[in-house]
Amino acid sequence: MNEMDILEKCAYIKGLADGLNLDETKAEGKVLKAIIDLLSDVCETIADMDDEVATLGDYIEEVDHDLGEVEEYVFECEDDECDCCDCDDDCCCDDECDCCDCDEDFMEAMCPHCKETICFDNELDPAELICPACGKNFAE
Repeated sequence: MNEMDILEKCAYIKGLADGLNLDETKAEGKVLKAIIDLLSDVCETIADMDDEVATLGDYIEEVDHDLGEVEEYVFECEDDECDCCDCDDDCCCDDECDCCDCDEDFMEAMCPHCKETICFDNELDPAELICPACGKNFAE
């Protein structure tokens, strides 16, 4: 027997059972027919789910591709595309670049509990901050 999908296997089993000429008036015949009907329903449901999973897989690949383009746009700042500063140096938006004031609205602080570095708006009081990594208040 060659490679068959789940619906073909189910149809094959159903054909074997039909070939047995089961007496559906007896208990054994009723049970086997009910099992085969249930198996058929399960196989159809699984086949439908396989189709849906394949569709979702294609959709996820498209979303991943689109997300990659968004990440490239947001996180890669090249000289001719950068709007954050007016410098002509090759260091545009580099962490060591002093010509940009991109980070003037944010401050960095190290959590006293888990030592995770977080960035926050400089208008916030550090004593009111809750660390996103450990969930503890900085003031505790």
